[in-house]
This record gives sequence, C-alpha cells and structure tokens, in this order.
Amino acid sequence: MHHHSQSVITFHQTTTQTTMALLDQNLFHYSLLSLYLIGPPTFISLKFLQAPYGKHHRPGWGPTISPPLAWLLMESPALWLTLLLFPSGQHSTNPKALILMSPYLLHYFHRTIIYPLRIYRNSKPTSGFPVSVAVMAFGFNLLNAYLQARWVSHYKSDYDGGLFWWKFFGGLVVFVWGMRINMWADRVLLGLKREGGGYKVPRGGWFELVSCPNYFGEIVEWIGWALMTWSWSGFGFLLYTCANLVPRARANHRWYLEKFKEDYPRSRRAVIPFLC
Repeated sequence: MHHHSQSVITFHQTTTQTTMALLDQNLFHYSLLSLYLIGPPTFISLKFLQAPYGKHHRPGWGPTISPPLAWLLMESPALWLTLLLFPSGQHSTNPKALILMSPYLLHYFHRTIIYPLRIYRNSKPTSGFPVSVAVMAFGFNLLNAYLQARWVSHYKSDYDGGLFWWKFFGGLVVFVWGMRINMWADRVLLGLKREGGGYKVPRGGWFELVSCPNYFGEIVEWIGWALMTWSWSGFGFLLYTCANLVPRARANHRWYLEKFKEDYPRSRRAVIPFLC
C-alpha cells in the first residue's frame, strides 16, 4: 500500500513538472512571437511620431520625471529580472551560460546605473521625461529580459558544441566594439550638454559619419549579442533595436538639418555610415 501511494505521488509530481514545463515553453514561445510582432508597429509609429524626450521634448504626453530617474527605472528589469530568472534555468550552474550572460548584464549595468549618474552629473535638473514613455520602455525591458535570460539559462542547447567559443568570441568582439562607440558618443553628447548654451553640432570621430553614433553603437552591440547567443531571441532583439533606433536617428538627423541648416555637414548619414 505504501509503495502504491509513493508511486501515485511520484506520478503526480512528474505530471505537474511536465505541465509546468509545457506552460513555460508556451510562455517563452508566445513572448518570442510578441518580440517579433511589436517591431513593425514600433517602426511605423516612430516614422510619424518622435519619442517626446531630449531635443524632441514637447507637452501633451502626461506627467514627466527627471531623465536620470526615468533611465534607472525603465532599464532596471534587464538587471533584476535576469538575476531572478537565471538561477531557475537548467544551465544556471554552467560556466559557459554565466559567461554568455555577462555582456548583456554589463551593458544594462552601464545603462541602468552608470549612464543615469552621468546624466545627473552633467546636466541641469529637469523633469522632462514622460512617464508614459518610461512605462512603455519598462514593459519592453520586462519582455526582452525574460527572453534573453530564459534562453541563455534554460533553452539554449548547444553549450557542448564545438562552435560555442567561436560564436561567443566572434560576437564579443563586435559587442565590445559597439559598446565603445556607444559610450564614446554618449560622453561627447553629455560633454556638449555640460558646456551649456543650447544645442551644438557634435564634431569628431564617428560624428563625422553619422548624426547618431550612440544609436549605431547600440545596433552593433546587439549584432554581437545575436552572434554570441545564436538564437531567435537574440536576433529578435536586434531587429527590434533597429525598428526602434533607425527612425529615431532619422528624426534626430532631420532635426539637426533643420536647426543648423547650412552649418550641418551634408555628408553625414543618420545612423549607418554611408547608408542611411
């Protein structure tokens, strides 16, 4: 009798585990599908609507908060949700999975902690960041952090494959290159802000090729991440980044041309050197 009740408990446990695994797979697949589905409407809407912060700030988007606080809050899911989810994955103790997750965490540690501190130090206190925009970004980061962390810690299956290190180091070189461009451009823009006296034409380095090297650097980073993870979740993130940043870069480029007219170098592209 005792043996029978043990097998019933074991059967129930197995059934529960199978059901949970299926629910988790469904959640992952539908989340991944969502990541691909939100790209086109984001791209189209940003062609007609500039995100209303920074140089495009305008009233009519509801309450606002200070930009450093907005960046801290809206980017934070990439850190805390990743750290919450990672330990529950089947690869959570695999050193390769931990190494693979680290560039993503490094980017978002910079974007969530370091970057807001630099904005706070380099610009006058304002409350010009719409809460509505921060909430949308927060929602995206929840979705994306779930997908990237769950893929790396649980669903990725080729950790033992011979190509793992090739993909990782190849992607890492691209990622680090992109992050350097991104951080350099942010530093130049924050330096101009610190000087005061309104907007100026950024000069030097990548700014001689494109109006938004900060966005170009970020796109390059996520090309690197897509190569490192070699996954639909990584590639989906790259596509969404392009759908989000390319139209915003074009809007910035137009703004520079309209504001500075003949003083703005005509040879510059918006975001991809020599292309667009």
